[in-house]
Parts: sequence; structure tokens; C-alpha cells
Amino acid sequence: MTCPYCSRGDSKVIDSRDSGDGVRRRRECLACVRRFTTYERVHRRAMTIVKRDGRREDFDRDKLYASVIKACAKRPLPVGGVEKAVGEIENRLAESGRAETPSRAVGELVMETLASLDQVAYIRFASVYLDFENAETFKTVIDDMLDQSQNGAPRRRRRARPKTAARNQA
Repeated sequence: MTCPYCSRGDSKVIDSRDSGDGVRRRRECLACVRRFTTYERVHRRAMTIVKRDGRREDFDRDKLYASVIKACAKRPLPVGGVEKAVGEIENRLAESGRAETPSRAVGELVMETLASLDQVAYIRFASVYLDFENAETFKTVIDDMLDQSQNGAPRRRRRARPKTAARNQA
């Protein structure tokens, strides 16, 4: 492991702990004696995401993380909440056992996870993911979310249709 401070390759592990989906290791550089932390995750089998237009691309955890971070920007979330949410989404995708997953299914998982994490983050993600055509479709999603939070009933899946789908059917 290369030291982030002096770039030497010699370090020793001081402490190892399970961190849910991997291992957190506290290390000490043998050259500069500074400490740093590394995280190790199990490498899962490759997953392919099938886009709406039929293109296929490898699943990219960093891309998923970036989109969730944007939705959660400046929100009062618990420390590690976004990382935990992304890990949960990734685990659910891996547990499905499918080599190819439609991007629609990934988007639905993100929306479901964000709905339980933070309502504003959910609305932010939904506004981009669903590509609202007008304020009325935006209002429909907010009303559905408010109905669910007031009634405590499971959220209805009455969602706005993305613009691209509406254009393709016309």
C-alpha cells in the first residue's frame, strides 16, 4: 500500500475492522510514521446496465455515488448516510443475480432508497430522472409523496412518464 503522504510502499496494518460491505484498515507508513486509513471492498462480478436507448455500459459505482451526492447536496443527513444508501443500492443490484440490469431498475432503486432517506433528495433525483414535462407532473409526484407520509401507507407507484418515453410513443 502506497503512503498518501510520502508515496513509499511500505506500511503496516495497525487495526482492521469490518465496515459492512468491506474492511476498514488503519495503517502506519514505515518511512514517515504517519497514519492513514484504507477501505477494502469485495470485488463483485461485473454488472452491465442497459440504457433506455439500448446501449450497454458497465455498472459504475462512482457514477451512482455522484448522482446520489448531487441529490443530497446541502441536506442534513447522518454521517455516512449517502455511502450507506449507495452500498444498499449496489447490494440489491448484485443480489438480483442478473448480469444485465435496465437503467430504469437502477433509477427506481435510487428513488426508493432516497424516499426513505430524505424527501427533498428524492424530489431532486426524481426531477432529473423522470424528466418532468411541466409543473403539474412535478406536483403529482410531490402530492403522492405527501399522501404516503400522511397516511403511512406504501407509496403509490403513480409516477410521471419521462419525456423520452412520451415522445417515443407519439
